[in-house]
Amino acid sequence: MEDRIFTSTAGEAEQEIENCLRPKRMTDYVGQTKVKENLSVFIQAAKKRGEPLDHVLLYGPPGLGKTTLAHIIAAEMGVSLRMTSGPSIERAGDLAAILTQLGEGDVLFIDEIHRLSRSVEEILYPAMEDYALDFIIGKGPSAKSMRLSLPRFTLVGATTRAGMLTSPLRDRFGVLCRLEMYSPEELGRIVSRSASVLGTSIETDAAREIARRSRGTPRIANRLLKRVRDFAEVMGKSTVDREITDKALGLLEVDALGLDNIDKLLLTAIIDKFHGGPVGLDTLAAAINEDAHTIEDVYEPYLMQLGFISRTPRGRIALPGAYSHLNKRVPHSVTEQLNLFIPETEEDE
Repeated sequence: MEDRIFTSTAGEAEQEIENCLRPKRMTDYVGQTKVKENLSVFIQAAKKRGEPLDHVLLYGPPGLGKTTLAHIIAAEMGVSLRMTSGPSIERAGDLAAILTQLGEGDVLFIDEIHRLSRSVEEILYPAMEDYALDFIIGKGPSAKSMRLSLPRFTLVGATTRAGMLTSPLRDRFGVLCRLEMYSPEELGRIVSRSASVLGTSIETDAAREIARRSRGTPRIANRLLKRVRDFAEVMGKSTVDREITDKALGLLEVDALGLDNIDKLLLTAIIDKFHGGPVGLDTLAAAINEDAHTIEDVYEPYLMQLGFISRTPRGRIALPGAYSHLNKRVPHSVTEQLNLFIPETEEDE
């Protein structure tokens, strides 16, 4: 797999910088207006009643600020935040150890909550509903059931694949928030704020250009900002302007629509190797030497948003927009094939 600037995760060094860029309060959080408004009401109501906030599920594509919102929820409630992830909780005892260390009203944040094992998930049910842990001590006829009380807490779960959550777990969340892609205007404000936090001077046009190529994702916007800042510093520029931004993003192979070399590799594979599709996900993943889940979760949502590819019952197909962007002619056979996937309207009938 080739190196990619648009990866969905952050490395350890980058995670430290990302933490510095996180807004600490709801008023500093840019975008997701409906989510912010609703959470603010729920937080204020919980504080007035002197109760912990109801359990919150945050879902949406990676890099949109789910972890940041968990930090803000804890800060607004005035409680501590404990962070973990679904894959790291391997046994029920691991979860029990985390829950028993929580204080009254604390926030427990579980990232990738859809990856919890079934045995761990079943321990979580009474913890969420009754603030208690149920244990079986002993075996056979002498086995006894014991219940351990827990402090009241708020579980904030984050997932990029809400459909993989089991119904019993999803139904125990009182607040469900879907995070949407950001507009270029919102990302421009995020880039300007991040530049200020990093001590970097940036022109408005440069911030807008970075935002336009950031695929609607704050994590990518901040990542591009840091790479453009590197180019500016090496070239002796005290301010990041539009010229250095265009040059830096060009060297990073990020085009005007925010597509990088891997996006183009994926589109080219569908068009050239599979004659525009349809092609199955696993076959496509093998053709470009990439993980199928990464293609589905990271690459495809933005390409579908642009209208470059479509998922059909028979596989992925390239749409005319992809041909146009890659300066390729749309074959007549592809146009006929696309008509097979377009349902007839009442007028056509």
